[in-house]
Amino acid sequence: MNPVDPTAPERVPDDPPPVRPTEPDAADCCGEGCVRCVYDVYEEALERYEAALAAWRARHP
Repeated sequence: MNPVDPTAPERVPDDPPPVRPTEPDAADCCGEGCVRCVYDVYEEALERYEAALAAWRARHP
């Protein structure tokens, strides 16, 4: 309930857009072909971000 106006509907919490992950710097990669390279981790985070952004845009046409 809204404390200022008890008849007003509940406020919907803020829904900020997702934040794009920061691309790793070239110096972050050791260049030894790691199975989970920092670029692999970044690509996975980017995919999650893009899915979250699409969902956010659907809620905010």
